[in-house]
Amino acid sequence: MLAVILLIGIAAAAVSVSVTQGLASARVNAASGEIAAALRATRTQAIVRQREETFDVNVQTDTWSGAKRRDVRLPKGLKLSVTSALEDRPDAHTGRIRFFPDGSSTGGHITLSSGQRTWRINVSWLTGGVAVVDEVARR
Repeated sequence: MLAVILLIGIAAAAVSVSVTQGLASARVNAASGEIAAALRATRTQAIVRQREETFDVNVQTDTWSGAKRRDVRLPKGLKLSVTSALEDRPDAHTGRIRFFPDGSSTGGHITLSSGQRTWRINVSWLTGGVAVVDEVARR
């Protein structure tokens, strides 16, 4: 009887670890999709309005803002980093990607991570196209 209870306890612990990792992965996936959609919306606004639009990422506060100019905070447990043109950085902890009226951009990438899960959102400088890449799947 004691052995059965021990086996049930071990199985429950294994399932809880698996579920926790699955939830963390889903949070990173959802957040990267939301940021990619906001990047695409910012690019679209630049084309429609025929003026330059910016997308800012603040790595100190883990927030970003796009065409709507409102700060969006990442869920707790997610970490944000950005690689963008040094000239476009308004301060030491904010990266900026600019989109131009022809659809092109200054390019760069934004990385989201939670534990071992990492997603990278690439922005092409030539086309302004946005692509989300699961870094774990690439290894």
